[in-house]
Amino acid sequence: KYCRGNCLDAGCGDMPYKDYILELVHNYDTIDYEAHIDGIKYIGDIQDMHMIEDSTYDSIVCFEVLEHVQNPFKAVSEVKRVIKKDGIFILSVPHLSRLHDMPHDYFRYTEYGLKTLLDQNGFEVIEIKPRGGILSFLGHQFSNIFLSMFWHIPIIKNIVFFINKWLVVRLSCFLDNYIDKNKLFALGYTVVAKAKS
Repeated sequence: KYCRGNCLDAGCGDMPYKDYILELVHNYDTIDYEAHIDGIKYIGDIQDMHMIEDSTYDSIVCFEVLEHVQNPFKAVSEVKRVIKKDGIFILSVPHLSRLHDMPHDYFRYTEYGLKTLLDQNGFEVIEIKPRGGILSFLGHQFSNIFLSMFWHIPIIKNIVFFINKWLVVRLSCFLDNYIDKNKLFALGYTVVAKAKS
């Protein structure tokens, strides 16, 4: 709901949210360190987006990326440089997560670490939401194994995906709301922040 105007998907990967974002913005640009798929506008590191001019974007999304950069303070500083005044920065990061994309898996984040990271780089946090909990974390590990066994079998894959969605994902999320009401075991966080002047 916060995406608007000229939007950059920073660390876009395979662009899984492109269709959703395009419904909300006038323009959708992408940057990633390598071309995973066709259509990535900028090939580069979000810690150094020198190819992008200052104050270019109205909104920037950065989903599950900051754990993979060696200097998240530098990355967020670059986001601040290329976003317009009062621009909206939407990011998500893991708190509980297995190691992945090794050897480029450097950090896990808390709500307090995120507030510090954003505040020190000229952003005001509008909204910060924990996602999932300990059962979601455990369910996610099971899902990875379960789905990978059937991922390349066309019809079976869809059936397994449906079963997993209802018996693992939805059930884990439902139970997490009752077991961990204080969200001490958040799977991750989603943050919306506004660029201060």
